[in-house]
Amino acid sequence: MLHTNSIQQLLEVFQEGYKQRDLNKIDDFMQLFTESAVVIGTNGIKPGVEEWYRTREEARKLVYGDWKGWGDVQLQWDTLTIRKHGETGWFSVSATVTREMTEKTYGGFLSFLNEFIEKAPMTDEQKMMYILRGGTNLIYEIHRGTTFEWPLRLTGVVLYKHGNWQFDQLCFSFPTIYLPDIRNMPGEEVQWY
Repeated sequence: MLHTNSIQQLLEVFQEGYKQRDLNKIDDFMQLFTESAVVIGTNGIKPGVEEWYRTREEARKLVYGDWKGWGDVQLQWDTLTIRKHGETGWFSVSATVTREMTEKTYGGFLSFLNEFIEKAPMTDEQKMMYILRGGTNLIYEIHRGTTFEWPLRLTGVVLYKHGNWQFDQLCFSFPTIYLPDIRNMPGEEVQWY
């Protein structure tokens, strides 16, 4: 349970949880969030779709997935900006996500494709385009080096409740300079991943 009185301390506990990634402590970690917390992951599309969660219980899925298979998250403390007014605060901080990609990554992608081919609500042509784009991109990126470090932005709103700061909104986002990965196309549903 969180026993701190500053927003930075809340973020330090958050950082430690993402560093340790101890799945046995995930329920304690989730106490950093209000019950109605909105948590948007990098794959968040719209409320309730992909990584856009609207409660603490739903957001547990994101944290569990991150701890189990995402890269190492490192907040860059020198970029932290905190503002507060009364019992409400907000912050922004840049971070990195670092992950080693190896030849095993190909196998992981191929395993994902089995489920994708079976369950994705797309036409066969759309599935083929997705597979070609994803596979080509994976091969291209791994040949550039196996250590992947992505820039990450973490922004959020925190509330002071019961003597502690808790996340009420949290958003993980990647900057992009190219066209976004998702497009709204007339007559097509949002892409399934």
